[in-house]
Amino acid sequence: MTVSQLYIYPIKSLGGISMETVNITDRGFEYDRRWMLVDDQDRFVSQRENPIMALLQVELTEDGLKVFHKQHTDQFLHIPFGPYSSDTIKVRLWDETAVAVLVNKNVDAWFSTMLKMPVRLVYMPDESHVVVNEKHGIFSLTSFSDGYPILLLSEASLEDLNNKLAEPLPIDRFRPNLVINGTGAFEEDGMKEFRIGDITFYGVSLCPRCVVTTINQFTAEKAKEPLKTLATYRRAGNKINFGVNVIAGNTGQINITDKVEPIKN
Repeated sequence: MTVSQLYIYPIKSLGGISMETVNITDRGFEYDRRWMLVDDQDRFVSQRENPIMALLQVELTEDGLKVFHKQHTDQFLHIPFGPYSSDTIKVRLWDETAVAVLVNKNVDAWFSTMLKMPVRLVYMPDESHVVVNEKHGIFSLTSFSDGYPILLLSEASLEDLNNKLAEPLPIDRFRPNLVINGTGAFEEDGMKEFRIGDITFYGVSLCPRCVVTTINQFTAEKAKEPLKTLATYRRAGNKINFGVNVIAGNTGQINITDKVEPIKN
């Protein structure tokens, strides 16, 4: 088993970035979901409510982020890594609250125009700590992710799904961080502990999927797949699972082609 793809999503629910190398921090992949858009109630905004977010792509630059519209690349925005306001606000992410700082009013105005709704961009400073559910017995922080810092998916699982679909789907529908090859379909489900280089990872739960998987990431159009097909063979109770939520046991760096060594299944 090897690492075949790595992705980060600096701004929650916007387009992801393919990486050759990533640093593993105390809250997952470096830069991953450290920024987030919130509405006028300081609640997070995602593609679930506003599919137009799929059309906004993010790139890393030397001193910040570049965001542009996939269909109109001349419409872009530069967001520096900082400094930002020292004033903090509490933002809501599902049942969690987190401390965040506001980025810039001009940035807010650009996103509000693009998304056709009033939003503000916030950043999670290092002092803001969101703790992953501790029932797994492993302490970990996360960023503005949906509960867990890292999402693992195997190429074999996606191939298995695509063999059942009339039209195969790209991996961007599933927004993984860590993609591996050299496994059987859904072998990652049982990977309770594994190592990549000097870093130990723990698979803590299957990942239930939502309507974001049905949104075309280049047109923002919704459809019934892949949830319709996944429901026929990946349903557990009221959840449709695809991929595994993962926690890192320590910090370090991982790369494309690194070997994945199972420790406990």
